[in-house]
Amino acid sequence: MSPEQIVEATLFASQTPLTPREIARADESLDVGVVRTALDGLRERYEGDGRAFQVYQLGDGYQILTRPEFAPYLERFDSVPRPPSLSRAALETLAIIAYRQPLGRIELEEIRGVASASVLRTLQDWELIAVVGRGEGLGRPLLYGTTKHFLDHFALQSLSDLPRAQDLPISLARTTAEEVTESDIGSLVRSPETSEATGSMSGEEVETESR
Repeated sequence: MSPEQIVEATLFASQTPLTPREIARADESLDVGVVRTALDGLRERYEGDGRAFQVYQLGDGYQILTRPEFAPYLERFDSVPRPPSLSRAALETLAIIAYRQPLGRIELEEIRGVASASVLRTLQDWELIAVVGRGEGLGRPLLYGTTKHFLDHFALQSLSDLPRAQDLPISLARTTAEEVTESDIGSLVRSPETSEATGSMSGEEVETESR
């Protein structure tokens, strides 16, 4: 078996992104350099053949995923997994945490102007955020930050790939919810409809809030 075939088989069988070091464990003939060369070869071959899938880098790992443009065809099949879409409340909360982390619930709610305990639990359940420490204030409040799964979900290699805060249409330093409008939210982080290379993010929004 060639290194490219071994790497391809490993990625094809994995349901989560794998780093080159993890892939290299598949065979004694592989090392990180050989794996990276094989990944480049697979990408070039898939692109040249016009395949419906590609090797995508998600965080520091790699995964074979269907190209986004094929999402409309996949949506016709119930057997194709479709993760639920992020509601506006969840996306807004996630964006604020991404740019202001580590961030406590009270500070988050001061920015949003609405109770956020429920949406925080949802984002934790989805493993998009996690408790990363405790604050110095009264009661040592929990502080939240984004996770590796956050990077994978939005196809980011690192937080430095987020748009610069000064380039956003709103300032995350605002402290009143009235200043954060729904039209601003989509610009804070990449849209789920385009970030998931598997195609569809068109499931029901599972987190809503009344303001």
